[in-house]
Amino acid sequence: MNSENLSHETLGTDLLAALNTTKYPLETLGPYWLERLRTIRPASWYPVDTLLELQGQLVRHGGNAALVQMGRQVFRDSHLERLMPTLRSAGDVLFALDAMYRFANRGKNIGGWEVLRFGPGHATLRKSTPQHCALDEGFLYEALRAVDAEALIVQQACTLRGAPWCELELCSPVRGVRWMGEHPLK
Repeated sequence: MNSENLSHETLGTDLLAALNTTKYPLETLGPYWLERLRTIRPASWYPVDTLLELQGQLVRHGGNAALVQMGRQVFRDSHLERLMPTLRSAGDVLFALDAMYRFANRGKNIGGWEVLRFGPGHATLRKSTPQHCALDEGFLYEALRAVDAEALIVQQACTLRGAPWCELELCSPVRGVRWMGEHPLK
């Protein structure tokens, strides 16, 4: 997986999340990645290709589940403390996704997030970011859990399967203000 965008950088916290993703980092990440991650500083910027290579390692040795766990950790490390005072509903999370992405990623033509549809207990999101969808699913699971609005997330389209972008469908039994917040139907 290569972003082909040399200006795209990601925060070190996103890379370091891999260390807290697995019980057995040496077996899952290997000595090369453990050594490489020791040099990463949380607040510094790194080429996104480093993150994409790391995601490839996790998928090969831990499967998509490892990336989902890493996505959960990315939200906790990079956004939870900073955003919890302002995130109160699923709508707050979903409509802030692009801003959260841009907080931890910078550069030109780095992609982004868009809410295509939003209503009680459901939403459709489109992403054009280079990160693996399993990582983003974990990120979403954790962000929604933080506002007590869990949802099932199903990938409807994916660039890894030849689509021009990724689309995620969210379905939740949560309704009312915990899901909608102050956001209108879309």
